[in-house]
Formats: sequence, structure tokens, C-alpha cells
Amino acid sequence: MKEKQFIHRFLALHYVFPVPLNKLKSLLEYDPQLSQLEKISPSTLAKLCRISLERAINLQQMYKKYLEIPLLCIYEKHTITPILYTNPNYPSNLLNLYDPPAVLYTKGDINLLQNDKKIAIIGSRKATDYSKRCISKILPPLIEQGIVIVSGLAKGADTLAHEITMKYGGKTIAVLGSGFFHLYPKQNVDLAEEIAKNHLLITEYPPYMTPKKWNFPMRNRIISGLSNGVVITEAEEKSGTVSTMEHALENGKEIFAIPGSIDSPLSVGPHLLILEGAKPVWSGHQILEELVK
Repeated sequence: MKEKQFIHRFLALHYVFPVPLNKLKSLLEYDPQLSQLEKISPSTLAKLCRISLERAINLQQMYKKYLEIPLLCIYEKHTITPILYTNPNYPSNLLNLYDPPAVLYTKGDINLLQNDKKIAIIGSRKATDYSKRCISKILPPLIEQGIVIVSGLAKGADTLAHEITMKYGGKTIAVLGSGFFHLYPKQNVDLAEEIAKNHLLITEYPPYMTPKKWNFPMRNRIISGLSNGVVITEAEEKSGTVSTMEHALENGKEIFAIPGSIDSPLSVGPHLLILEGAKPVWSGHQILEELVK
């Protein structure tokens, strides 16, 4: 009963204050069960959450309102399963991040989170047919070994990674940069629905949240955090793809880069990563060899 009450309180808090776990640390140390949150002074809440007094007053009012709403029932109605950081299904490697997601909102097969073999495939939204050919060549050996393919549902390389994984009978996880009521990009709504049926969609954002440009760098840390290694296809020198790689490097992940044509601007990203120590790959078997070392 105590646990159910905590889940209810935490989901209400996260609905009105959807921040990573590190932003809630002081509050949870002060009030581990969130049993005092509606009663503590706004000035104390402001200090604990490092927000303005005005925002703390508003947060407390909204929290009280959403305590009266059966969020779990509403999520269940929409086939959304929220997984708190305290849940056994929450991937432990995400807790190694500086700013772990406080909640993972999921649709689909949550058992995929417990598969300890995951590889992320990322690249440019402007990916060419070269990315398609490379991904089609690299994925089959990984899929044969039961490796789950993680990507971000964006246009281009992400879409190719999800579609080709499913084509070859593999399993895929799509990490979103928005809530489930605002799937992005619109052109991938059908793809998202297919992934939700037989694979897994996850996001750290409550369902009402719309896509914002700053959500996507945050999403990238989840993509790399979930994965044992990250493969980059085509990418420009400065891109979200490269920021994902930076997250991966900071967290000790294996980085793989697919070399490209020297006259393509989409080859600059992978080539720079190779200069910095990423492993050049042109076969899924090379990735498997690195992972079993």
C-alpha cells in the first residue's frame, strides 16, 4: 500500500514537474515518501527544487490538483506503463547517468529493457541510400545474436534502423523526445504504432508534452545510456548525432563509426569520431567481436 501511494504521488509530481532524477534528489532526501509535499512551505520547496518561490507555489498547487486524478488508471487506458526509477524493470545502467530519467513512460514490450545486449544505431536525418545499405549489412549478424536495436524514431537513419530491424525479425526500442500524445515526427506515427505493438516505445516525458528542440539532446543520453555500444552512420560535423556520441563516450560505451565517401559532408562526423578513437566498422561481425572481448 505504501509503495502504491508513493507511485501515485511521484507520478503526480512528475506530471507537473517533469525533470530528471538529479533535480529531485534534495526533495526526495527531505521527504522520501513525498508524504509532506503538499504541506511544506513554498519557500522550503523552492530551496529543495532550486526554483523560484513563484514557481514553487504554482508547483504545489498543481501537485495537489493532480493528486486527485487517477493517473495510473488513465495511463492504463492509453496502454502506457510508467516505470519509476525504483521499479525493478527500470534499466540499472540509466542510473549511472548524471541525470537519469525519473520515470520512463513505455508502450509495448517492457521485457526488452531487461535484455542486456543493446546496440544503438544513429545518424543524420538527411541519411542517404548509403546509410540504408550500411544498416542493412550491419544489422543481420546483431539480430541473429538477439541484440536489441535502439534508436530515436527521427527521420533518416533512425527510421531506417527501426524499419530494417523489424524487416529482419529483430527487436527494437525507440526513444522519443516528446510525450505519447504528441508523436514526432508525424510521418512516423504508423511506425511508432507498429513498434508499440511488438517492440517498445519509451520516453521520459509525460504524455501531454510536445516536442521541443531541447528535448532531443536529453533523449540522446537515454539512447546511449541504454546501449552497450553506439554505431554512427552518416552525420555532419555538428549535429545531434555527434552529441549522442559525446554522451556515449562520457559513459564508457563502445563507439563504432561507418566510414564514408571523403567528398560527402555526411561523412565528416564519422571520420572525426574515428580520428578520436571510434572503431571503424563495415560489418556487424566486427561489432560482435568487440562486444565479447
